[in-house]
Amino acid sequence: MNKKTIKTDWIRNRSVYFLAIPILIYFIIWNYIPMVGIMLGFEDYSARGGFLFSEWIGLQNFVDFFKSYYLGRLLWNTFFLNILSICVNFPAPIILALLLNEVENQYFKKVIQTISYMPFFVSMVVICGIITDFFSYNGALTMLLVKLGLAENKDLMNVKEYFRPIYIFSGTWQNVGYGSIIYLAALSGVDQELYEAAKIDGAGRWKQTIHITIPSISPTIIIMLILTISSLMNSAIEKIILLYRPLTYEVADVIGSFVYRRGLIDGDFDYGTSVGLFNSFISLLLLFLANSISRKYSETSLF
Repeated sequence: MNKKTIKTDWIRNRSVYFLAIPILIYFIIWNYIPMVGIMLGFEDYSARGGFLFSEWIGLQNFVDFFKSYYLGRLLWNTFFLNILSICVNFPAPIILALLLNEVENQYFKKVIQTISYMPFFVSMVVICGIITDFFSYNGALTMLLVKLGLAENKDLMNVKEYFRPIYIFSGTWQNVGYGSIIYLAALSGVDQELYEAAKIDGAGRWKQTIHITIPSISPTIIIMLILTISSLMNSAIEKIILLYRPLTYEVADVIGSFVYRRGLIDGDFDYGTSVGLFNSFISLLLLFLANSISRKYSETSLF
C-alpha cells in the first residue's frame, strides 16, 4: 500500500478512525501495557528491584512448576472439569434455542427466555452464595437429594464427589439462557422456504430440525465451539475459588485457582506469573489446533 492509497483511505474513513481511538486506548491500557508483567515469570521478583531490576532467573520458575507435586493434579482437574463442562454446557444453549424456535406462543416464549436469562446477570458472588446455601447442611437441594436417597444429610460443598456435578450443572443453570441468544439469532436467518419445501415433501419437525435447522446454523456452532475449546484451560476461576474448600482441592483445584493462591495469597508473584503464562500458552495452542481442524474438515474457521 503506497502513501497515496493510505492518504485516500484516511480522507475517506477518517471518521471511523476517530471512533476507533477510544477502543485503541482501552486495549493499550488494559491489554498491552500489562504485558510488561510477563517479565515477572522469568525473574526472582523483589519489590525493591521491581520489574526492571529484579534478578533474572530465566526458565527456573517453569522448571519448578513442571517438577511440582501438584502439576499432574492441576492439569488433570483443569482438562477434565472443562471437558465435562463442554460436554454438558455447550450443547445446552443449542438445545434450548431449538426448543424455543419451535414455540409458537410468543408470550410463553418470552417468559421462558426471560427466566432463563436472569441467572446470567446475577453477580457471581451471589450465585455462589445461593449454591452454597442450597447445598449446605439442611439446604433445600441437600434435603431433596437426601429424600431421593442420593446423598447424606451433610454439607455437600465439602464432599469432593459432589463438587464437579454442582459446578457443571450450576453453570448450565447460570449460562444456558444467555448462551442461547446467539443461536436464536442464527435461527432467525434460516430461509423459511426450505421449511416449506420440506413440508411439501412430508418432512416432520424432527426431520426439518435434523436436515435444515442444524445444518443452517452449523457455522455458528463451529465458531462457538472453537472459542470454547480455546478457553479450555481457563475455567470460571472466580466460581471455583468461591465454591471450593480444602477438602475438595483434590478434584476442584485448577491451574487458575493455583495461580491465585500461590501468586496473590502467598505473594509469590513471579512463580504465579510463570504458571499463568504457561496456561495462556496452552490456550493459544488449543485455539490454533481447533481452528486448524475446523478449517480442514469444514468450510468454517476463525482465521
